[in-house]
Amino acid sequence: MKYSALPILCAALLAASPAVAQKKPVAKTGAKSAASSKALATTAGGTKLVEKVSKQPGQLVIPYEKYVLPNGLTLIVSEDHSDPLVHVDVTYHVGSAREQIGKSGFAHFFEHMMFEGSDHAPKGTFDKVTIGAGGSNNGSTNTDRTNYYETLPNNQLEKALWLESDRMGFLLDAVTQERFEVQRATVKNERGQNYDNRPYGLANEYISRTLYPYGHPYSWSTIGSLEDLDRSNVEDLKKFFLRWYGPNNATLTVGGDVKPAEVVKMVEKYFGSIKRGPAVAKTTPVAPVLATDRYVSYADNIRFPMLQMVYPTVAAGHPDDLALTALAEILGGGKNSLLYKNLIKTQKATQANAYQRSSELDGVLGFTARAFPGKGLDSLESVVRSTMAEFEQRGVMDEDLQRFKAQTEARMVNSLASVSGKVSQLAANQTYFNNPNYITVETKELKALRKADVQRVYDKYLKGKKAVILSVIPKSGGVAAAKPDNFTLDKSSYKAPKDEYADLKYVKATDNFDRGKQPAAAGNPVVKIPALYREEFANGLKVIGTRNTEIPAVTMLLTIRGGHRLEQANPAKAGVASLTAAMLNEGSEKYTSEQFAAELEKLGSSVQISAGDDRTLLSVQSLTKNLPATLALVEERLLHPRFDPADFARLKKQALEGIANQNTLPVVIADKTYSRLLYGPANVMSVAASGTTATASTLTLDDVKQFYQQNYAPNVSFLTIVGDVGQQDIAPQLAFLKAWPKKDVALPGALPAAQPDQTRLYFVNKPGAAQSEIRIGYLALPYDATGEFYRAYLANFTLGDGFLSRLNMNLRETKGYTYGARSGFAGTTYAGPFTAQAGVRADATAPSVKEFMSEITNYQNGISDDDLSFMQTAIGQSDALRYETGPQKANFLSRIVEYNLPTTYVDERSLILKSLTKEEVLAASKKYLPADKMYIVVVGDSKQLPALRELGYPVVELDLEGQPVAMAAPAQNVMPVEDEKMKTKTEDGGKMKVKTKKAKKDKS
Repeated sequence: MKYSALPILCAALLAASPAVAQKKPVAKTGAKSAASSKALATTAGGTKLVEKVSKQPGQLVIPYEKYVLPNGLTLIVSEDHSDPLVHVDVTYHVGSAREQIGKSGFAHFFEHMMFEGSDHAPKGTFDKVTIGAGGSNNGSTNTDRTNYYETLPNNQLEKALWLESDRMGFLLDAVTQERFEVQRATVKNERGQNYDNRPYGLANEYISRTLYPYGHPYSWSTIGSLEDLDRSNVEDLKKFFLRWYGPNNATLTVGGDVKPAEVVKMVEKYFGSIKRGPAVAKTTPVAPVLATDRYVSYADNIRFPMLQMVYPTVAAGHPDDLALTALAEILGGGKNSLLYKNLIKTQKATQANAYQRSSELDGVLGFTARAFPGKGLDSLESVVRSTMAEFEQRGVMDEDLQRFKAQTEARMVNSLASVSGKVSQLAANQTYFNNPNYITVETKELKALRKADVQRVYDKYLKGKKAVILSVIPKSGGVAAAKPDNFTLDKSSYKAPKDEYADLKYVKATDNFDRGKQPAAAGNPVVKIPALYREEFANGLKVIGTRNTEIPAVTMLLTIRGGHRLEQANPAKAGVASLTAAMLNEGSEKYTSEQFAAELEKLGSSVQISAGDDRTLLSVQSLTKNLPATLALVEERLLHPRFDPADFARLKKQALEGIANQNTLPVVIADKTYSRLLYGPANVMSVAASGTTATASTLTLDDVKQFYQQNYAPNVSFLTIVGDVGQQDIAPQLAFLKAWPKKDVALPGALPAAQPDQTRLYFVNKPGAAQSEIRIGYLALPYDATGEFYRAYLANFTLGDGFLSRLNMNLRETKGYTYGARSGFAGTTYAGPFTAQAGVRADATAPSVKEFMSEITNYQNGISDDDLSFMQTAIGQSDALRYETGPQKANFLSRIVEYNLPTTYVDERSLILKSLTKEEVLAASKKYLPADKMYIVVVGDSKQLPALRELGYPVVELDLEGQPVAMAAPAQNVMPVEDEKMKTKTEDGGKMKVKTKKAKKDKS
């Protein structure tokens, strides 16, 4: 993947019964046959229309047409004119399950190589075309499939098909040793970031190799091992591609503002000549059988010991899968689950949940619980087992099933909010079940689910059965595993699979057109600002909304200004805003916390309150039919909080543990250190919104009540409404907000912050860190839509905004130091920072800082004509992707109210962008990217410190609390954080001069 974490399987796979492959082509209306095969056609190019599904009123279905090309490529087209964009997905039915012992990680590795260019689209073309058109692209790999996808304005469809077909049919000659090495380094960085350097990051690897027989397709991780990556070579990868990446093992899905006939014609042109690959047989692995409980453990850099118990169950699409998912929800899926009652409510664990995770070949039902520091994992195991015994006695309640069905229905509806969500479901359902229309199967199974089904699967898969029990214990010691390890991997029964990679030949397609000529875009997309309604209540609450009928759901955002910044009035109470929001998420005067959660779950709704730096946000998600009942709960949560002392004690303990845990996370350490430097000790923004151990320890329930009474008010708030409800229909349901009494709330002003007088490097030691975290920047600008902030944003675009930025291309694609590097401005109504950042390979720490500073410094030499043109098209055509879903539209409308913007501000920005010159970009860069006056923060192992000193910047060593580390030698450059201008004193009271070196020019 390019930036995101590895997925497991999409939500559509939480299914019920297996689909039956269509033996004859049929046209469908929803799931019912509507016409005979005679009504379906075969094109002149030999492409067959296999089925057609239409949507009828009241049905939960994604309309589509399904075709098969002569070379075996399956094409699915979903016509959806709700937004001027298209989504293209190519899913290959190959994941890590197709690999072999000793050659793990190939599918994921090849996902990276597929972005390295092909014969007619050289390296960089893919990103230049998609991002330059205002779109996005990415890829992902799991155990069973690899997919590549693009979301683009509707005029870019042909380009996307040209690109995807070229890497399907013309890739291998472009796979060079040099590109192979760069991407091998990138994959290693990804493994370091998402596995080795992440708390609990290796847990799934331990579970997999303990649960499955040696050689089972699921017994290794998708990303593979470092040893296998080092052992692989270019030829291995090419053979892997030739075996699995043929059109007959792929599904091409196109959705959005398209016409099926036009799509078919384009697909035949670009994909039709690609040769069919080797036949692909279905994998039939040996299911895991556990004769005894298997205990396994490992030590990690963590604060909270973790226990996992995993039972083998069934694959996606098995008749028992949905019932097992319901069972997991009852056992550990929320405030009304048994695990919550027995572990969280009793404060025996900081976290506890259960899940059913089903993949194509197998599934597991697992329990996860994290103990408080110093507490044993044997007691957690005992509670999990007693919870299962309690379920045996209690059974399944009517309310359990009601809540599960409502939540599942809501998830299914909301998954259709975007064209990418629809396309990804069609693609996955075709790949795994040979039935794009599988959502109708899921709907029927959900409706038919009974309590007896849930009880039956418990008896079949959990009761009296054996499990894998993993203990993750802190490296600092003091905690034992649940039980001593008792599992030894048995390799004796393993038989190597037959060689599927012999005699594979690379045969390129022959076309009757010039594939080297990039298709032209078909006009420009027209993005319309939705019709808005606005109102201001007598109490000062501002309302803005728009009707969107695409799905029967409503999104609402209530923004209450203030948040963490309100604590500036009393910094000793830092963390009270966050704790207040957490308390409002518990019970109300009418309902306990568990009762409130139950009422929401019965509706499939979400009402969540969170506190940020500048605001507290109440987010509402509801199906339209349940909106009145949901708003009644919003009134309870917002205006009638319960403030239960027992809830407060539990949440305060969790908050304190969370604060203490922050110092185990290099990412958080870097962010906290950076904030201290940006804002200075007098500003409450120098500490995290959660507060510090010192401040949070002093907070009382009365502090929370007082904060709520003083700062939650309509006259500092605004409400955004987007969804399938009109203004006249919702107005009566907002009476409680009209009656909300206004208050005299004093919002804090911006505090002055001392800017760095020169660039210094601040280092925090994190022993043994596999990666170093880097933050570089200074406190810059407040947000504005069309002024200096917007121009600074434009100036940064080429430097650090996106995959093709200079920073990312240098540090990731050229040097292989990181999984991703970026920079940007982050202002609100208050000045926010410019920040350049990355997590980098430990041994590349100093070179990475050097490259960061070199890019920022050299950026003031200006940008090229091509850079400017790329920026203008990339940003100018991106609006189609920004305002698609309900939450996206809600955030857009919220911005209009928060910053008092005219609805025409989008047009104003477009004019600024179109008329932008290189000279304006250069001027903004020089003004807002002062490379000589920035903070550099590095969190990593102290072994990297000598090389960092050689960079020539004054170096300040800090501890985890941001205090200067005592000097080990007089020559060490140490500056206190509190006042950068104050020199560190020597023991005799004299001032020590700080010498700096001039950085040498990089001749490379």
